[in-house]
Amino acid sequence: MKAPGLNAFMARVDAAEYGLTRTLNRGAAFAVPRHVFRIASRLGDGILWYLLIVLLPLLYGAAALRPAIVMALTGVLGVILYKLLKGVFVRERPFITHATIDLKGAPLDRYSFPSGHTLHAVSFAWQATAHFPELGWVLVPLAALIAGSRVVLGLHYPSDVLAGAAIGAALAELGTSLA
Repeated sequence: MKAPGLNAFMARVDAAEYGLTRTLNRGAAFAVPRHVFRIASRLGDGILWYLLIVLLPLLYGAAALRPAIVMALTGVLGVILYKLLKGVFVRERPFITHATIDLKGAPLDRYSFPSGHTLHAVSFAWQATAHFPELGWVLVPLAALIAGSRVVLGLHYPSDVLAGAAIGAALAELGTSLA
């Protein structure tokens, strides 16, 4: 349950971010960007990251085993953290709070803060690229597309994405220090 003062604070943050959120969400009105961001969002649902973790040892051998295990562990920690934070902040998604935000993708849960998709995209892309830099040319732009998709599709506010990216970066730093 959210603290009473947190309700008022989050309402002010929602209102402050509405204009930027709406502007970015207008990009989903066009078929090509909407399609690209929907694909990116779906890739960020998790299956891509599970596949990456499994493929790393197959592609890179024993040198990738420890990084893959650490990535899996930071992924679990990321799920725990973002679910805990969503339970504390209970921030409604923009399309729920603002009738003018068009939902253009399916949410995985009800609450918005922080973006779990962004958290994991940043964490996994960062860790994989730290160990295998040649993957960066694919993973870094993909992580950026996943993060952007969350606002464009009406699922998150920009601060949800920024918070998810910050948590993901912190988890990635933890992971790279352990692998």
